[in-house]
Amino acid sequence: MPNIKSLIKKDLIINGEQIETEKYTTLYAPYSGEAIAEIASATGIETEQAITAAYKARETMASMPAWKRAEILETAAQLLKDRTEEASSIIALEAAKPLNTARQEVARTVETYKFAAEEAKRIHGETIPLDAARSGENKLAYTVREPIGVVGAITPFNFPMNLVAHKVGPAIASGNTIVLKPASQTPLSSFFIAELFEEAGLPAGVLNVITGSGRIVGDQLVTDERVSMITFTGSPAVGIGIRNKAGLKKVTLELGSNAAVIIDQHTALDQIASRCVTGAFSNQGQVCISLQRIYVHEKVYEEFVEKLIIETKKLVLGDPLCSETNISALISPEETKRALSWIKEAVKSGAKLVTGGEVEGTVLQPTILLEAGQSMKVSCQEVFAPIVIVNKVTTIEEAIEKVNDSRYGLQAGIYTNDVQTALTAADQLHVGGVMINDIPTFRVDHMPYGGVKESGTGREGLKYAIEEMTEMKLVVWSRQ
Repeated sequence: MPNIKSLIKKDLIINGEQIETEKYTTLYAPYSGEAIAEIASATGIETEQAITAAYKARETMASMPAWKRAEILETAAQLLKDRTEEASSIIALEAAKPLNTARQEVARTVETYKFAAEEAKRIHGETIPLDAARSGENKLAYTVREPIGVVGAITPFNFPMNLVAHKVGPAIASGNTIVLKPASQTPLSSFFIAELFEEAGLPAGVLNVITGSGRIVGDQLVTDERVSMITFTGSPAVGIGIRNKAGLKKVTLELGSNAAVIIDQHTALDQIASRCVTGAFSNQGQVCISLQRIYVHEKVYEEFVEKLIIETKKLVLGDPLCSETNISALISPEETKRALSWIKEAVKSGAKLVTGGEVEGTVLQPTILLEAGQSMKVSCQEVFAPIVIVNKVTTIEEAIEKVNDSRYGLQAGIYTNDVQTALTAADQLHVGGVMINDIPTFRVDHMPYGGVKESGTGREGLKYAIEEMTEMKLVVWSRQ
């Protein structure tokens, strides 16, 4: 566990310097409620300074050779690996993420920066055969990819290191500068990472960390013409607002979901039930691709539900800083109250509560609901809490229809032993990613990741994020 006294006051990081502000807000641990830090609250003045610093540093980054960008990313990854326990404790403290889960996030973050370092060396264009057109004879053409400039990154609380890495990593790899606004509840992770990048040799002004009101900092990033791109992970309502204000800026949006899995008959239910518990309740269900809806073939429905309940009851609730803990507090008391109200609404409307549904101390028990209607909030909205619904279906076609009956479309999964069924699901599920014989919560950090409908636009995953963060330029030579 880190020395909390060293985290009492955190200033903004602008142009490589710590900048004090007039106002600071107190940060509280979600599990214990204890005050853990005083966090600088930026105004429009400090936000302007951060954008100016990033704008001035953009030429330094654009001219930095690929090997140097890769070296900085590799060094930062190694520094983070060396301080895994400290980083994990910071995440567990500020986000109430169970310590073992926090360690997994740190390990993934190390990999993400390593992938970014590798991709920094693979940014390239292609040659174009202009002589395929009559007027293209005696001409040579090729494309290059150039950094876009200043990237405004707005990140969420649920993966405070790895989702930051998915924005900062590709931005640095592609020669851009960044103004980072982390979630208000989890700024300590971003300050920690910024300090590691300074140690790794990242030039001043390339990574600026601004904490404060989203309405002030976020809006200024979105509307300032010097910011060339906004990359945002968060709620659809905020994402749609960003898209409407951004004008001609590039915008990548990773938004919400109510991810679903289909379970066909003749599948290995013991293994599937355990995997579904992981997908539904990891990080208290506060994952964009958390398993929220399960559609089970009627022939195995009762057996599956029984096994799911057994596996769920094995979970240990408690202090996130304890290695034995599987489930801890939601990010805020308000979120706990909201989740409880959704459970009560579902039960009142006819859903069956078979386990959970209550709060132990500050921890909401992992909750399973059966027979929840498609219009209930626990089904049609993003629950972002340890709640999963399980419904019976008579055919896979019916299950696919129910999965698609959603405003979201991030990822979905299907368990089946039938190849044709798997291929049909892959074709017909209207989502950004289909996981065959796995939960929709599966993600590795170099795969293309993103959704359709209200789940967002654009793709993350290092190679794909770099494509979003660069502009293509065409060069044509006329042979004399």
